[in-house]
Amino acid sequence: MNERYRKGWAALTALAPEKAQAVLDSLADIAPDMGRFIVEFGYGDIFTRPGLDPASRQVATIAALTALGNAAPQLRFHIEAGLVAGLSPEAVVEVLFVATVFAGFPAGLNAITVAREAFAAKGVKVPPVKIDGREADDRRRRGIEALAVTSKNAGQKVLDSLADIAPDFDGFILDFSYGDVISRPILTPAHKEIAMIAAATARGTMEPQLRVHIKAARAVGLTREQIVEVIIQMAVYAGFPAALNALSATRAAWREMGE
Repeated sequence: MNERYRKGWAALTALAPEKAQAVLDSLADIAPDMGRFIVEFGYGDIFTRPGLDPASRQVATIAALTALGNAAPQLRFHIEAGLVAGLSPEAVVEVLFVATVFAGFPAGLNAITVAREAFAAKGVKVPPVKIDGREADDRRRRGIEALAVTSKNAGQKVLDSLADIAPDFDGFILDFSYGDVISRPILTPAHKEIAMIAAATARGTMEPQLRVHIKAARAVGLTREQIVEVIIQMAVYAGFPAALNALSATRAAWREMGE
């Protein structure tokens, strides 16, 4: 046990006291070094960095694994770890809603199934969240207001940007993405942007949208260091190319902001 391993093992067992050893045991017969990489790099080098608290790191990881759409066992592990880190079950479900905006309904539905299994295993019951005062005819207003929080005066730009090819689609962005989902009050604005940056990074094909949400993250109070930490963590879950591309988008966003 070197210092990286000791530090990583302490972080992993704190998040998953009942499953940490099982992760290593599952690899012992074929790739024991993979288990060492997970502990030393994933947790010893990355997770224990001081830039983000454990709950925020789990928001990022849950969003990324949902967006990837091909990592159900790992998603279940991190949903359970998210509960240990202090996320409420309702907050976990909200992260899945946000990731659905970026990854689509099949990915979101699969993630909901995984969450149901994780909650059942932990004996957690999640009553459906009812948010009062969300009349159907207020969707556009809510969407424009939610967008204005992070992207001042951008509502009309969204409406105008697709007028020449898909005039209804810009309305879907405002009414559904922002009015129905992003405006929901369960997650903090910072956690919403962390989830969106993580999902967009993990998908690997969303450089324009990533720039938008990097700017939005700054608008809701995330520091440059926190944004970079989210992206560094994505190297563990989405790979180094995805993280490198996201860092390039971050640099471009800051340049556009004059930072």
